[in-house]
Amino acid sequence: MMPPAFSEAERARITEQLLATATHLFSTQGLRKTSLDELTTPAGIAKTSFYAFFTCKEDLYFEAALRQNEEVRRRVIGEGLHQGADTRDALRRFLRATVRELDTNPLYRRLMSHPDEMEAVAARLTPERMAAAEGGPMADLVAFLGERLDGDPHVLLGVLRAVLLTPLHAGHLGADLYPTVMERLIDAVTEGLTS
Repeated sequence: MMPPAFSEAERARITEQLLATATHLFSTQGLRKTSLDELTTPAGIAKTSFYAFFTCKEDLYFEAALRQNEEVRRRVIGEGLHQGADTRDALRRFLRATVRELDTNPLYRRLMSHPDEMEAVAARLTPERMAAAEGGPMADLVAFLGERLDGDPHVLLGVLRAVLLTPLHAGHLGADLYPTVMERLIDAVTEGLTS
């Protein structure tokens, strides 16, 4: 039997470096424009060694997103949605927390603004691998909507997601108007959904 090419400690260090580099590059350049060379050089490995850690770039992208999933869920669901005094307050808290996430988390913003990248990831990974992402924050939100509001929860989710497109266009609103516009939009939509 051949000894492993990398020790456990090396594997852990290289994996973490690949994930850190990927999170930065995928957030700023996207999946297609990020090369294997750009991913492997900071980790100090050859391009061919990449495949000892991940099956493809899409697998690395998926893992980077998956690692953030629980933190995002805690912030937008646990500290947002589930802290509401009533349904309207819960939805407001969820939207505000998600807007903060979009404003401060570059990879989450990239995922929301470039759904084609997650489609490319899904096309390359097995259904079993993709199942690891099931039950994320949006699944929690759909369940909440189904329990608390009348109407198709997926339609209601679509309305909330439409609100979340606004931060992606904040520059068009102007930095001075954007916070007020977001607050008014969140209030209008949550009042409309819960009236």
